[in-house]
Amino acid sequence: MLTPGQMISLTIEKPAAGGRMIARVNGQVVLVSGAIPGERVTARVERVSKSVAYAETVTADEPSSDRRRATGDPMCGGSLYSHIAYPRQLEIKSQVIADALVRIGHVELPSPIRVTGSPEDGYRMRARLHVRGRRIGFFREATHDVCDVRQTRQLLPQSCDVIDRLTATIRSLALDAIREIELAENVDASDRVLALDTIEAIDSRIIDRLASADGLTGFVSASGVHGRPSVTDRVEVDGTPVALRRHVLAFFQGNRHLLRPLVEHVVAQVPAGGELVDLYAGVGLFAISAAVVRRIRVTAVEGDRYAAADLDANAAATQGAVRPVHDAVENFLSSFSSHSREPERTLIVDPPRTGMSREALEGALRLQATRIIYVSCDVATLARDSRRIIDAGHAISGADAFDLFPNTPHVETVLVFDRT
Repeated sequence: MLTPGQMISLTIEKPAAGGRMIARVNGQVVLVSGAIPGERVTARVERVSKSVAYAETVTADEPSSDRRRATGDPMCGGSLYSHIAYPRQLEIKSQVIADALVRIGHVELPSPIRVTGSPEDGYRMRARLHVRGRRIGFFREATHDVCDVRQTRQLLPQSCDVIDRLTATIRSLALDAIREIELAENVDASDRVLALDTIEAIDSRIIDRLASADGLTGFVSASGVHGRPSVTDRVEVDGTPVALRRHVLAFFQGNRHLLRPLVEHVVAQVPAGGELVDLYAGVGLFAISAAVVRRIRVTAVEGDRYAAADLDANAAATQGAVRPVHDAVENFLSSFSSHSREPERTLIVDPPRTGMSREALEGALRLQATRIIYVSCDVATLARDSRRIIDAGHAISGADAFDLFPNTPHVETVLVFDRT
């Protein structure tokens, strides 16, 4: 029986979703951080539950050739893969996707999924920063301890400089009312907006001082907006320029290096002609791009008020090609019945990490789309929903992934389902 604090020798078998690796001791599964499949490591048991134990690597006794020295704290801000050479990270993520599809969805892919890689530095355009003890940063894994964002290399150096200046101001003012800060930048970082989440009102003079920090084009707080609350992205999709406005609090894909490849890939899966329905459309990243490039009519559905307002503004530039709908996906789909079928209807879904609710998925299947393009940031919910889509008469015709968060266990997967 394993006990917390115990030192054990382990042979690492394969990756698990969430960033740890799988090993076994006398048949008991041990999820190990800081390891690589194929290694022999000495690990310290952190905690033990009925079915699984958790451990952290202390030494790599037989290290993988893919092991590298991690920069900074690997537990900071989701850097759990930072000790693994980047090409191996992509292989591991491909394995995690395939394993989830088989284990949860009972779906076998004919070949391994190719994961498109990203530069590891300065990739993030969006981040939620936490403020604790007048320090600004990311949380360390499974804690509320704040760690320095610069060491993760996820943000641009100039973005870290802005955070440092803001931290100095917060400390000089002995300000304890801020709990969270949302950061949004556009691809070339010419726009940068911050939004404060506070536990109490802050004097307007203090807000003015915070908002005047060098490097900001906008600042949003409960007391109002300084500058612009949104950033504007200009993306060239298959040679066609697409401009998108997005509020600092609106969801958007976070990797500046892979934004164009991801959009081009999704748009390439949309057949010419017919109708496209984009569920969980956000500010219209896929909907606007598809309308402009494929020259088709699009219905784009988004429930969040910030993203929906941006979707309205972005759709206005398409001269009616995109019809924006501000409503929950479930409500929108409930209005469809069997007589509303379109002979050539394509469906894009890009749900949150929780995947599609049963009501949303059942409604989506009622649309009788000839093709469903499912964009997912969570392999477990993707596998679950894939099984339901296949059981409803579709088959997987394409599978690709994009490493939007290097050095973390997260991966964006795009599955294409065609009606059989």
